[in-house]
Amino acid sequence: MASPSGAPFFPRQVTIDGYGDSFFHFASMSHAGSILALPSGIRPWAPTRMAEVDPAALAPILAEAGAFELLLLGTGRDPAHLKEPLKQLLREKGLRFELMPTASAASTYNVLLGEGRRVGAALIAV
Repeated sequence: MASPSGAPFFPRQVTIDGYGDSFFHFASMSHAGSILALPSGIRPWAPTRMAEVDPAALAPILAEAGAFELLLLGTGRDPAHLKEPLKQLLREKGLRFELMPTASAASTYNVLLGEGRRVGAALIAV
């Protein structure tokens, strides 16, 4: 869990070792619920479905936008869209982004991270 200061509960970027049944495994840890995997670390993320993604949910991503170039948005089990004003917020910070089901987003994140790419992920638990 995140500390009251909002610090990540795993303070560095690592691959996602597994996911499913509303959890993620990484760094020999397990977390129930959605996560952000950003350069500062891995932390819980409140949205449980794409309809809950709003400017407040994007705030921690936007705060780190200069540290990575591509954001992978895991949309849950099914493909989904992001509202145009939210896309604009990401673009204004210079972020490229891709939306795809969480399984694909987690796998792509792992590959790109392994290649040393500057990538972040916002993954809705499935």
